[in-house]
Amino acid sequence: MKKSSKSKGRLVWNHSTHIKGLIPILEKLTQHQGIETVTPGEIGNSRSHIPQMKLKISVPIRGGFKLIARQGKTVQEVFMLTSLSQEDLEEAIAQVLAK
Repeated sequence: MKKSSKSKGRLVWNHSTHIKGLIPILEKLTQHQGIETVTPGEIGNSRSHIPQMKLKISVPIRGGFKLIARQGKTVQEVFMLTSLSQEDLEEAIAQVLAK
């Protein structure tokens, strides 16, 4: 089954906890063509403090990429299934974070 060009991606709600402000960013990313499924993953703590939300591509996975979301001393994995290249996905993330 082929998706139409206007269809949007899907945000999977599998946890009750997320980094504050992450869900609206992920919802905006699902609007980009080529992003199919976004799944927030495990939350952890880091030593360093990052005042503003940061979303970075970590490693390629089958069908997409694993991203790392960071804010404050909190880190959360995000799994993204997409047909976008790493460069195109980085550009989409930069656009969403700039808003």
